Amino acid sequence: MRFWLGASFTDTGQYLELARAAERCGFDTLTLSDHLFYADFASPYPYSRSGRPRWDARTHWPDVWVTIGAMAAVTSTLRFAPNVYIAPARDLFTVAKQVSTAAVLSGGRVSFGVGVGWCKEEFLATGQDFHTRGRRLDAMIPALRELWTGRAMTVDGLPELSIAPVPDRPVPVIVGGDSEAALRRAARLGDGWIGNRVYTEEQFEGVLADLRASLREHGRDDDGFEIVAPLAVMPDAATYRRFAAKGVTGTMAAPWWLATPEEKARYGEDTLELKIATMERFAEEVIAKM
Repeated sequence: MRFWLGASFTDTGQYLELARAAERCGFDTLTLSDHLFYADFASPYPYSRSGRPRWDARTHWPDVWVTIGAMAAVTSTLRFAPNVYIAPARDLFTVAKQVSTAAVLSGGRVSFGVGVGWCKEEFLATGQDFHTRGRRLDAMIPALRELWTGRAMTVDGLPELSIAPVPDRPVPVIVGGDSEAALRRAARLGDGWIGNRVYTEEQFEGVLADLRASLREHGRDDDGFEIVAPLAVMPDAATYRRFAAKGVTGTMAAPWWLATPEEKARYGEDTLELKIATMERFAEEVIAKM
């Protein structure tokens, strides 16, 4: 079981120290989310009962790849991944160059967490078609993999082309989402799957069964396939061992979400000091015992 640090909603100025602390505490991967702007969205947010986002205009959404590049420069073993990057809101070559450059500069410490997105307004702002985003992502993933090899290829009638720099090993593609289409996409095109919501054990059992059915449908099993599930359980080594036995390869935690009243009183709400203190406690009580 590998532990991914869910660092979305973090103040941009905290990320470098947070990355250093995550590496020191034994987290495998640090994740952050992707949004372009805040607005009074008409699009319903799929991960809240109200359909409204859980953040406001003051919440930081730093550029994923700039931030990963900066964090990679102050760490040596920690991996990074967006959860998730809305690739079809951009063109193929912008995505290819961003990910490739981050993978090279980090020494291969990048996974490509990717999804189709829910926010129609962001697609309108970037001039991409919201309604064909799933179909375009299906075509984009194999094209990205080919571009990341550095080999010359043809795309959409353009002259034969290639990009540089490219990483010296494949970038893992981890597909996010738990809709039927997302699970099929992960099974067909992904090196793994990552959840976009926090699951109870009962909810996750259903998602896991559907994911494995999709893998079988495409002639695959979950051997070597990443399954990263944010789980609504109290952090306990025995509980995580049980999920590992089910085939879960990783889970996501933001330990400061479970800060004790004493920790909040000592370090303050949402401070870097609180985040690091709770990460260190999580490392001692959970990661070290796995």
